[in-house]
Amino acid sequence: MNEPTAQSSILIVDDRPENIDILNDVLFPHYRIRIALNGEKALKIAFSASPPDLILLDVMMPGLNGYQVCEKLKSNPDTRTIPVIFVTSMSEADNEEKGLELGAVDYITKPVNPAIVLARVKTHLALYDQARELARLVSQRTAELKKTRQQIIRRLGRAAEFRDNETGNHIVRMSHFSRLIGQAAGLGEESVDILFNASPMHDVGKIGIPDRILLNQGKLKPEEWELIRQHAQIGADIIGTHSDDLLQAAHTIALCHHEKWDGSGYPQGLKGEDIPLMARIVAIADVFDALTSDRPYKKAWSVDAAARYIEDQAGAYFDPGLIPPFKSVLPEILRLKERFSDSHGALADLDLDPA
Repeated sequence: MNEPTAQSSILIVDDRPENIDILNDVLFPHYRIRIALNGEKALKIAFSASPPDLILLDVMMPGLNGYQVCEKLKSNPDTRTIPVIFVTSMSEADNEEKGLELGAVDYITKPVNPAIVLARVKTHLALYDQARELARLVSQRTAELKKTRQQIIRRLGRAAEFRDNETGNHIVRMSHFSRLIGQAAGLGEESVDILFNASPMHDVGKIGIPDRILLNQGKLKPEEWELIRQHAQIGADIIGTHSDDLLQAAHTIALCHHEKWDGSGYPQGLKGEDIPLMARIVAIADVFDALTSDRPYKKAWSVDAAARYIEDQAGAYFDPGLIPPFKSVLPEILRLKERFSDSHGALADLDLDPA
């Protein structure tokens, strides 16, 4: 078992100074000691920017008792992993059981035995250090897996682009546009990150559309349009259903980004707020970039004409509540549109600093 670090910090909480003195005499040569004479002060220290590595907590105190302090510590994500050892003269089994149920790791009875105190503190600090190291490794591995998953999603999005007549950097631009609109619409940081990383998969279903239709530069027949419209459901089927937030969002966006606010879209004919918000955001970003980009079958619209179309279609094609956020970030959208222009060459992925 790993040794606790020499700089480990112990918080001693007891309303009787003489009890604190006894524990301090035992522990001070080995650890940094902090003290609190009541539960309120203990919580203030624990919730500070420099929380202790372990807490020795008296049970019977005026004001907040030890159980109440422990309960508050364990209900806070920032402090729930700090090991708490109750130090008490109460020896009944039900009291020990209550403390352990609240999340304490151990009990030490008064009068304390110095050797037992040192041994218990050393053991639980070592376990805490191991738990933190394991959490760090898990977090690191999770980040690596997340990055790999994002790259796979981006590459699948790129695969759909290679089968289409659309421009090489379309998914890069519309993903950034979606991110900006989502931020302006009030999405939180995590939701914006999911939106940015899921939106490249919006047209992955075009992989399943025959070339004779997908690459046709002429006017499509009604039955050919029906096949084109199947790409939304095909994309959702390719991605599948998952508990993972990112893949859930990618599935939803692929399925619903052609739904229209008035219910005239496809494939489900969803209407209004029944259309998932991320899909509504992607619809604006996707259409704006498509309108303002050259295609084999059309010339790019002017920015003013495209923005006017987006605004005119509020309440019909697009969510009217998203028009103000779109307009507010339009200058930044235009800056990114120029930065990721197709004239700069196709970009490998979306891991690009938007600044």
